[in-house]
Amino acid sequence: MTRIACCQLDPAIIDLEGNDERITAAVADASAAGAEVIVLPELVTSGYMLADEAEARSVALTPDDARFAKWSAAAGDSFVVLGFCELGRDGLLYNSAAVLDGGAVAAVYRKTHLWDREKLIFTRGLELPPVMQTRYGAIAVMLCYDLEFGELTRRAVVDGADLIVAPVNWPLFPRPEGEHPGEVITAMSTARTNHVAVAVCDRAGVERGQRWTEGTAIVSADGWVVAEAGPGEVTVTADLDLSLSRNKMLTEYVHLLEDRRLDLY
Repeated sequence: MTRIACCQLDPAIIDLEGNDERITAAVADASAAGAEVIVLPELVTSGYMLADEAEARSVALTPDDARFAKWSAAAGDSFVVLGFCELGRDGLLYNSAAVLDGGAVAAVYRKTHLWDREKLIFTRGLELPPVMQTRYGAIAVMLCYDLEFGELTRRAVVDGADLIVAPVNWPLFPRPEGEHPGEVITAMSTARTNHVAVAVCDRAGVERGQRWTEGTAIVSADGWVVAEAGPGEVTVTADLDLSLSRNKMLTEYVHLLEDRRLDLY
């Protein structure tokens, strides 16, 4: 079993130092509680509602920033994925996810599908989400809106992912009373149609008038939510056997990947 923790935080807009402390405390606490895979929200270092490119540049980080080493130290042996505003070597800004493992930044993924006004600030990533081979299993890393594209999630599964993790910032949209947020339903559908575990870490609070869904959820490979956050700053955990994701046989004659009609699509 692998213990997965999603830390639903309320980062403060353009407060690098304050968010540094929030991240450090959340990662250290989750690791101390036995979490082996820890996920934090999208753009947790900077906040999401950035006014423009200039403001984003004022809080952009490079992957060699000393803060990442600090967070890696706080994580101990845990595998951590967190969102950050990245300043690339090319001078462009990216909405990125950093993977911390083994005391260092093991990978950086740049969001390939930009949502709404993100397109005014960030440049789209050009590479597929990484599928990291870890001691816990194969972990694919995505960001928020990426999950809406079945082409991307299915590709990660074909590439061997046992778990898809995604830092997210989900703006609150109306929904019928008693229903899961639409984005959680997408995560459940992704899990069910691919028989893969999914962990999505949303953020909490209100930022520059924008309310957030606070929809953090951990979903089993069967497509059912096994842990969810609800409102406020909270860390949710679940113990999952990620090896179960590798079995794509649902019945004696149903195989989720082999049944695809690649001759037609």
